[in-house]
Amino acid sequence: MALRRLEDLPVSGKKVFVRVDFNVPLDERRAIRDDTRIRESLATIRDLIERGAKVILASHLGRPKDKPDDSLRLEPVGRRLSELLQRDVKILRDCIGKEADDAVAAMKSGDVVLLENLRFHPGETKGDPEFIRALGRHAELYVDDAFGTSHRAHASVVGVAELLAQEKRAAGLLMEKEIATLDRLLSAPLRPFAAVLGGAKVSDKILVVGQLLELVDLLVVGGGMAYTFLRALGHRIGKSKCEEDQLEVARRALDKAQRRQLRFLLPEDHVAAAEFVSSAAAIEVPGADIPDGLMGLDIGKRTIEQYCGALASCKTIVWNGPMGVFEWEAFATGTKAVAETIASVKGLTVVGGGDSVAVITQYGLEKKFTHVSTGGGAFLEVLEGKELPGVAVLRRPS
Repeated sequence: MALRRLEDLPVSGKKVFVRVDFNVPLDERRAIRDDTRIRESLATIRDLIERGAKVILASHLGRPKDKPDDSLRLEPVGRRLSELLQRDVKILRDCIGKEADDAVAAMKSGDVVLLENLRFHPGETKGDPEFIRALGRHAELYVDDAFGTSHRAHASVVGVAELLAQEKRAAGLLMEKEIATLDRLLSAPLRPFAAVLGGAKVSDKILVVGQLLELVDLLVVGGGMAYTFLRALGHRIGKSKCEEDQLEVARRALDKAQRRQLRFLLPEDHVAAAEFVSSAAAIEVPGADIPDGLMGLDIGKRTIEQYCGALASCKTIVWNGPMGVFEWEAFATGTKAVAETIASVKGLTVVGGGDSVAVITQYGLEKKFTHVSTGGGAFLEVLEGKELPGVAVLRRPS
């Protein structure tokens, strides 16, 4: 079933409840460190303003434990949004209640209101019917532009939408782009099709691995999760991170790759350290086995050459997770090299997950990727083959 699109909604003069993802990183002074998620929402917000909607924006920020937390108020987000839109955005002190109801009732066409952090109320994450009805008073139409939260069946993601008839719900422009790109990636990839997976744990991504083994021609694995696979093959991994309870799962994945005759690349050499601290000396380990007393923190030179060489000829690449501890310069070489190689590929290149996006932003590569996903958990769940609750509620009935 196709998504109902923003252009399908007759928004002029209507209260449009827009679920956005303004969960941006703040520094200790509550200044926004990265406003990407706000910028990504602008196309949808501007479209609604230009068509005369009354725009009610709803988001969470951080994890406030179901109660107000002054350090997680959305006021810095509202200020930045006002700057980017070059118009006044009214910032409320709550998302429900008399003040919020009165502010929304007083809106004129083209006005923009930002509700306070949804997760100041336990009803948001619990999908409480009373909280849903209170939020729903702000909504004549519903738009979801928050792909990053679409894997959560929360009040603002599913509950408010379900209060309204199917024809009164739609995907925002960012949500539509995310889903269209991932549908294209998984249903009609140009080949060779490669997946690059990194990060700390096999257990976080084993469902993704299983699904991708059915789809890709090449699977490249780095980061902490690689050491569990190496251990499953019988290699020594020293003090490297290993999930003992995932060894059999890893063996089954390797066996499946062999049966399918696809390439499953693991590190052949490493950059290691004696301890896990940023000041640790980088030690080159020339083979796949890591000596006792050392832990692998990056892929080595030969592995970089092999990984980059294999990826350079691919036509479709999806990437989630760094190849090492990229935050520390001595162990960032592998991740940087892989990122630059993927960025240079002439084809469909998709990256998702907070660490991977941080990498390409750090090296100024974001414009060289076909698509940079705003989702972390949602991105992984799509790769696992799951239908997301926040997307299912926007589908047209067949």
